[in-house]
Formats: sequence, structure tokens, C-alpha cells
Amino acid sequence: MPDIEAVLPHWAESTFGVFSASETPGDLEELLPVIRIERGGGDDERFSVHPRVYVDVFAATADEARTLANSLRDALLALRGPVNGAVIRHVRCDSGPSRQPWANEAVHRRGATYTVSLRDA
Repeated sequence: MPDIEAVLPHWAESTFGVFSASETPGDLEELLPVIRIERGGGDDERFSVHPRVYVDVFAATADEARTLANSLRDALLALRGPVNGAVIRHVRCDSGPSRQPWANEAVHRRGATYTVSLRDA
């Protein structure tokens, strides 16, 4: 079965040209903007998976975080077909991008939740 934390960060990095990973890097402040994509549950079936995915955008300004998070949402909702060894069938936005707290006030975070249906390529 495809691992969403291996599939989507590579897609996001190549699509948006910003560092993307499934974990927050230790040097986050030096890498901004950053996209973090983590699995947070969801269903697994025999031939497909439907993970719930938490997507966070970190940026130096609130406007940059908002713009990137909205662009990322639009691209995810249109994403279909082969992506990094998987086939994306459908993406649903469960909770759109919204401001999220972060310990460092110099970092602005926008978070959203999606459900992605995919299978092996």
C-alpha cells in the first residue's frame, strides 16, 4: 500500500518549490516556507487507502502562509492520477486552511485536514 507521507511531500516540494516533509525540521526558521504533511488516521482497505492527512504550512508572514496554504488546497483538490508510485483517486478537504498556534511567534502556521483516496500504481 502507498505511504501518504512518502507520496505527498515529494509532490508538494516539486509543485511548490518549498521544503516539504512529514516531520517538522529542527531548523524550521531557516527553511521557511515549509510544508508538513502527516497522516492522522483514516481507513485502509485491501486495494486502497483513505488516510486523513494533516497539512501545515509554515511561513515568515501571515500573508505568505495564507497564500501558500490556499494554493496548496486548490492543487490538492485537483490532484488525480499517478503521483510518486501511487494513483490518487480523490482528495476531499475536511477542514480548510486556518490559522494555527505555533510556539515561535516569528513563524506563522496555517493548517488544514484532507482525506486522500489512493492505491498503488
